[in-house]
Amino acid sequence: MRKNKLLTIFSMLVFLFLFIPLIIIVVTAFGEETTITFPIKSFSLKWFSSVLESQSFMSSFLISIVIALFATLLALLVGIPASYAISRYSFKGKNFLKGFFLSPTIIPGIVVGFSLFQFMVIKLRIPVFYGLLLGHFLTVLPYIIRVVGSSLEQFDFSIEEASWSLGCNKFKSFFKVVLPNITSGISSAFLLAFINSFNNIPISMFLSGPGVTTFPISLMNYIEYNYTPTVSAASVLLMLVTIIIMFIVEKTLGISALSK
Repeated sequence: MRKNKLLTIFSMLVFLFLFIPLIIIVVTAFGEETTITFPIKSFSLKWFSSVLESQSFMSSFLISIVIALFATLLALLVGIPASYAISRYSFKGKNFLKGFFLSPTIIPGIVVGFSLFQFMVIKLRIPVFYGLLLGHFLTVLPYIIRVVGSSLEQFDFSIEEASWSLGCNKFKSFFKVVLPNITSGISSAFLLAFINSFNNIPISMFLSGPGVTTFPISLMNYIEYNYTPTVSAASVLLMLVTIIIMFIVEKTLGISALSK
């Protein structure tokens, strides 16, 4: 009983440690002062309009959305078949292939970013947008393979084999039997990959260029020279966007959609 109380207290302290900074950021976004202060002295929405009226913020925000969306979709197209092959079949070099796909999660992001910069920008001279897209794709692919692979590990492949015996070919069986049973894993992988791509700094820092800058890099550059609540307002808007995306994905691909 005493251990349960200590565990509850410890869990509450961890949640407070995580959420108190978020609450402070939300509160400071509505302050009237020209610098970030807490508690605020008066209420104002001008910093939100400042974010929406900033051309650099809005253009970099759209670039981040496009990069994260296309990188995640490409990673899904590659990661789902790769996860299926790794989980479904036993072949020589399987462990090596699994380690290769998951290696970017082990290597520090700044090392991966510098390596991609040297290879794609310096040697291959790939245009900035496509280099950034490829870098984000390589970054989020391991998350897709890991999450979808976990769903496939719990999938009973005898169901798929039963569909084969009933006349369904392997291609149709994959789309009609396998995919519907791992939809929640795919939606979770999409969310995790999209958010990681959108918030990525190490890769974007090395692969961004003139006219192609992601929102986190633009925000980081702004913080370097300014200390206004515009930063807090931008952070609050990011929280809202993340919540909206999670809600939409959950309603369309998540568990609630499957129960209908």
